Amino acid sequence: MKELTHFINGAQVKGTSGDFGDVYNPATGEVQAKLPLANPAEVSKAVEDAAEAQIAWGATNPQKRARVMMKMVALMNRDMDVLAEALSREHGKTIPDAKGDLQRGLEVIEYCVGAPQMLKGEYTDDAGPGIDMYSMRQPLGVVASIMPFNFPAMMPLWHVGPALACGNAVVLKPSERDPSVPLMLAELFVEAGLPKGVFQVVNGTKEAVDTLLDHEIIQGVSFVGSTPIAQYIYSRATANGKRAQCFGGAKNHLIVMPDADMDQAADALIGAGFGAAGERCMAVSVAVPVGEETADRLISALVPRIEKLRVAPYTDGDDVDFGPVVTREAKERILGLIQSGVDQGAELVVDNRDFKLQGYENGFFVGPHLFDRVTPDMDIYKQEIFGPVLSTVRAGSYEEALKLAMDHEYGNGTAIFTRDGDTARDFAHRVNIGMVGINVPIPVPLAYHTFGGWKKSMFGDLNQHGPDSFKFYTRTKTITTRWPSGIKEGGEFNFKAMD
Repeated sequence: MKELTHFINGAQVKGTSGDFGDVYNPATGEVQAKLPLANPAEVSKAVEDAAEAQIAWGATNPQKRARVMMKMVALMNRDMDVLAEALSREHGKTIPDAKGDLQRGLEVIEYCVGAPQMLKGEYTDDAGPGIDMYSMRQPLGVVASIMPFNFPAMMPLWHVGPALACGNAVVLKPSERDPSVPLMLAELFVEAGLPKGVFQVVNGTKEAVDTLLDHEIIQGVSFVGSTPIAQYIYSRATANGKRAQCFGGAKNHLIVMPDADMDQAADALIGAGFGAAGERCMAVSVAVPVGEETADRLISALVPRIEKLRVAPYTDGDDVDFGPVVTREAKERILGLIQSGVDQGAELVVDNRDFKLQGYENGFFVGPHLFDRVTPDMDIYKQEIFGPVLSTVRAGSYEEALKLAMDHEYGNGTAIFTRDGDTARDFAHRVNIGMVGINVPIPVPLAYHTFGGWKKSMFGDLNQHGPDSFKFYTRTKTITTRWPSGIKEGGEFNFKAMD
């Protein structure tokens, strides 16, 4: 059986703790690799080596750092097929979906090529008699990235790319569910010209995470995952004086107005609700049709589309709509929430609780499900299911639909489908959610804007990628200089008042 490694000081390194975790093939349920789990001593050594390597990297000209990003773009494009296959093999998502995962991460690396522009400071001449002032942005030092399983390429690249472009060293703790692609990306960064030790990949569990959160060398922490863990990491990191940005769960609503193009709305809900088996923080898990007639039309449009979805392993071809969920525990949790929806009175319109895939009976496959007449007091509405389950909550009016989205504790993303510009504009201005789509089901901003939710979907002040990432991964230093006039004649050093 394959034994994976850490990536330390520019090379694959075997673990020394003696502890290992299992990496599964989600399609078959079989263990396909063993993953070393670092102990605190291994994590600390990786951090200390990163700190030593960061000194020279932080002093490197931003343009030279940008050239590493430029080369990384070329290498990722070269190895796209290999990376996508490795990602699908461990995560279970389809090859087209895996390439989308990589592409959205690649776009942030492309944005980081512009680091010299983003890192420019400010200058004021003649702030006082003989006084000039200027500011500079400098790296934090060593930062930690603690990343989730659902986007094993995109999420690390969103954080590691800007952090490195700003001159930091990064210690990445990827998900133990699908660690191979982060390890491969680390090798590509070295091939692109990144000095050894500046990017370390350390595998581990909560013990490794806590070591990073408590380590005095670590100056900043980025996290993406569930809200309870986001709250825990944010609290512990900030209590230790670290800068932190922690992104949590989501429950994204898509409101369908009576004037919406129903085919367009239904197609959008299928892709946004069931793509990647629903394992996306931006997945639409709640459809909110406004009016009974709208709801009936929407359900009628959704059912035949859902029944045609093809669920299979990624190896069955590019026409597979989605594959398995990541673990057996995830599958059991999803099925448990589906059963709770039935028990609490929701109408299960499309029921695939008995879904089995011939030849893959031990895989972690969950068929698509559609609920209607869900109410806000039900567990399937309150909790993030993170599976191929779409809930329909019928609203009597636009105001009622808006209130549903605004009252939910999560505020990651939302969307509205309508032909009415006034309604769309009102929704965009009033809704208390971080990312909004208008006739766009998954409103993920491009790399040069920032990504982040509100409420319990995000803890911290600065978002992912875009300008916020360069602010998060740097500190501002302001310098005041005085070159007294008259020094040519021998100098006069009294500080003259301004006129």
